[in-house]
Amino acid sequence: MTHPRPQNFFNTFGAILKFATFWILVVVQLPVIFLLPRGRLSVKYMGFFMRILLVLAGIKIRVHGKLSSHRPLLVISNHISIFEIATFPVALGGSFIAKKEMESWPLVGWVSRKFGVVFIDRRPSHAIDALKQVQDTLTTVSYPIFLFPEGTTTNGAYVKPFKSTLFNFVENSNVVVQPLVMNYRYRNGDVISDADMAEHFAYFDNAKQDMGPKCSRERSAFGQVFHIMMLGGFTVELTVLPPPPLAGMDRKQIAETLHKIVSDKYMELKNRPIK
Repeated sequence: MTHPRPQNFFNTFGAILKFATFWILVVVQLPVIFLLPRGRLSVKYMGFFMRILLVLAGIKIRVHGKLSSHRPLLVISNHISIFEIATFPVALGGSFIAKKEMESWPLVGWVSRKFGVVFIDRRPSHAIDALKQVQDTLTTVSYPIFLFPEGTTTNGAYVKPFKSTLFNFVENSNVVVQPLVMNYRYRNGDVISDADMAEHFAYFDNAKQDMGPKCSRERSAFGQVFHIMMLGGFTVELTVLPPPPLAGMDRKQIAETLHKIVSDKYMELKNRPIK
């Protein structure tokens, strides 16, 4: 089994150059992003913008299957780190539903809004307004919207139960929900052990993990980007599954059905190398 690349002076110096280059390119693009009208054009531009990060971080993408052509389309997936925010738009197009806290992140929040990200407040007192916002967005856009129903990232050892409140607007609607399973591999396709996934590749809060290993050091989002650049990157494997029949189900049944599909497939694939 492959192991993470040893951290040394040369890897660290290379990561510094890549990290600095990324931020220089971000600043150069800010005027373009500012002038872009919100909508389909800005969402398409997100793919170009995120590809820069993937190239500098050494992220490779492998996709199996295709998204449905039906609209509105909600694509749900498991969630391991911040790099899903980059890989999904590059590989599949579309934008995201994200938690409200991200909207206040310096620069990230503003850029995300321009790129069509829908921020929702998940507090129970704001649930009705949040879900209405998601429903209104889904019914007016021509691109897929991605959602991480776990509500947080994990250490990659398992898939957390899906939050059923996020599926209120799916009940008795014409929204097609398509599951997607996302796995991380070393760049050569080899399996990453649970211990190495938690320590190096996943980005998560130790306190929110129900099982599996924890990391010895929790990093900031930007710290995680730098760390991956130092390691030389990894491969993201995206397995797109057929939309299951959800008609007649309530939100809890929908959440449980989708969780079983994603979790079962994830556990089947997580220890299988890419050939």
